[in-house]
Amino acid sequence: MLNEEVRKIMSKDPIVANPESSIKEVSELMTEYKLQQLPVVENGKLLGLITSYDLWKNTLKDHEAANRKVRQVMNTNVLVIAPKDKVGTAAELFIDKRFKTLPVVNLDNDLKGVITAFDVIKHVFKKEYPTPILYKEILEA
Repeated sequence: MLNEEVRKIMSKDPIVANPESSIKEVSELMTEYKLQQLPVVENGKLLGLITSYDLWKNTLKDHEAANRKVRQVMNTNVLVIAPKDKVGTAAELFIDKRFKTLPVVNLDNDLKGVITAFDVIKHVFKKEYPTPILYKEILEA
């Protein structure tokens, strides 16, 4: 199960941020979709990652920061993973680096999807327990 390729469990059409969007716009997008991280993409290429922490950190010190562009506050030093890399590799990166989202890119740095720590947990759990354990009676009704 951890030997399967990332592309089999990744989210293939993730919500992304535009580098020219304002912090306020991205904050609203993240709130609407209940996301903590967004890949920043331009013309299909991954430029960076913006997190709820980045938003909080920037607006805490400067209340006018809501008008700043994503490009100004995003992380550009982002760990990525390839579609053919193993789920176990993603799990190891999540454990070692203590973050929650990995952009999945090809050799040309085109964003192909994202994989989250939750995706890995869900994948492993469903392999072990193909039918629900907690709310089984609801599904059988």
